[in-house]
This record gives sequence, C-alpha cells and structure tokens, in this order.
Amino acid sequence: MRKPLFTGCGTALVTPFRDGAVDLDAFRALVRRQLDARADALIVCATTGEAPTLRPDERAALISACVGEAARRVPVIAGTGSNDTAHAIALSREAEELGADGVLVVTPYYNKATQAGLIAHYTAIADAVHLPVILYNVPSRTGVSCTAETYAALARHPNINGVKEASGNFALIQDTRNRCDGDFYLWSGNDEDTTALMALGGAGVISTAANLIPGDMRELARLCMSGSLHKAGVLQLRMTDLLRALFCEVNPIPIKTAMARLGLCSGELRLPLCAMQPENRERLYAAMDAYGVKA
Repeated sequence: MRKPLFTGCGTALVTPFRDGAVDLDAFRALVRRQLDARADALIVCATTGEAPTLRPDERAALISACVGEAARRVPVIAGTGSNDTAHAIALSREAEELGADGVLVVTPYYNKATQAGLIAHYTAIADAVHLPVILYNVPSRTGVSCTAETYAALARHPNINGVKEASGNFALIQDTRNRCDGDFYLWSGNDEDTTALMALGGAGVISTAANLIPGDMRELARLCMSGSLHKAGVLQLRMTDLLRALFCEVNPIPIKTAMARLGLCSGELRLPLCAMQPENRERLYAAMDAYGVKA
C-alpha cells in the first residue's frame, strides 16, 4: 500500500520579488520560517508562488533553494503543471533532477481536455518520472474538472499519490473516496474546506494561509488527524474572516499583501497580478488585527 507523500499541512510558498527579480534571500528566510513552524511539506513554484510568470532559471533556483534549506527534513513538492503534456513532463523531470520529493500537476488549462485526455495526460507524466505525482483539480482556474471515475482510473498508477482538491465539490470528494482505494490520498486545496475534507478521510491541506499562520494551520490539520473534529471545527470557524479576507482578491495578491505588512517579503507581484484594492486591503488588515496576526 502506498504511503501519502505527506500528511498534515503543506505550505504553498509565495515567491518573493524585489525590483522585478526573485528575492532568493527572502525566499530562503520564508522556508526557514516554515521549518521552524514545523510545516509538514513545502510546495514551491505553484499557484501561490506565481508559477506562470517564473522564467526557467528562476524556477530551478527556487526549487534548488527550497531543497537545500529543507535538507530532507520535510518533503519538497514542485509545481510542474502545464497545458502542454510534453512541457509538464520536462518540468517534472527537471524537478526530480533538482531533488524535489514530489510534483504537483494542475489539470490542463485553456485548451482543457476530455476525461480521456486527462487520463492520458497524467499517465504520460507519471510514466516519465520516479517521483510521486499529486494531481491538482482547481476548475475555477482551469475550466476543467476531473471526475471520480477519472480519479479511480488514475489511482491505479503506482506513481500517482493522490489529488489536491480545490473544486469545493463535496459530492465529487465523497464519490472519489468511495471509488478509490485507501492509498489514493486527498488534500484540501482550499484552506476554508480543510476540516470538512479531512473529516471525509483527507490526508491534509496544501495551504496558502500557512504562509501567514503556519502554526495554526498545522494545528488544524493535527486536530483533524487525531479525530478531534469538534476542536478542529472551532478553530476552523475562528479562522473564517481571516481566510475569506485572504481570498477576497485573486491569490496570491492578499497573502503577499499580508506578509508585506509583517515585513516577511516586499509584497511585490508580477503582472497581470497587481496591488490590492484599498478597500480590500483594509478588510484584510482588519481581519489580521482581529485574529491577532503579528510580526
């Protein structure tokens, strides 16, 4: 039986920029902060890390820096998705060569795919590497969603470890749990869904909010894994206003704005992402203050 690549809370790391360039010193400091907070996994070059705007040399530098800082203490998972299967394979192979412990592969976007195409896409990627592959289902961004039947077909591949589920579709999540063997794992891709998905047997969360509140997100996952669902629910509800403020504009605009307020990074974004609207920024700051987020 396959083991999950990780259980608990994996942090989807932001990519700090300064004057248009990747700020590797700030990035390494963020990785160390996560290690100090006992993150269960680190995810680099994914959505929260603004992967679509990263040049190949920047991707390689970020993955290498993350692997070096982690020093095998926790799994490092690299985002390697593309709507071009050959490109996704190349990115996945590069991540493996750079020392990543797994890859996170989003469903093809824009050109999309049929369910048969999704199976062929993911099978080709999983055949090309020796690393565990985590699928990433986020139809709000890609315009395509996997079905439970597709998950069941892909679960038979020995290199496919599970899925980061960010559809918010709990009927799909339940059907997937019923159709797939116990070693096809589900991670919440939405911070707000963490407790509910883990109550259905999820392995954890791949979290944006953990950039800001790593200890609390890890505690939330720990409570779920220990069966303390009432306590987890209380903590999840306490987070509601903060989490909604962190996603009131396109991710990662709010999380980088919040981190800049704490002096953790510059908050700089790459177009087409732009500065947060003033009214939403004030909402975010108010939610941070009410929650007690401090530098």
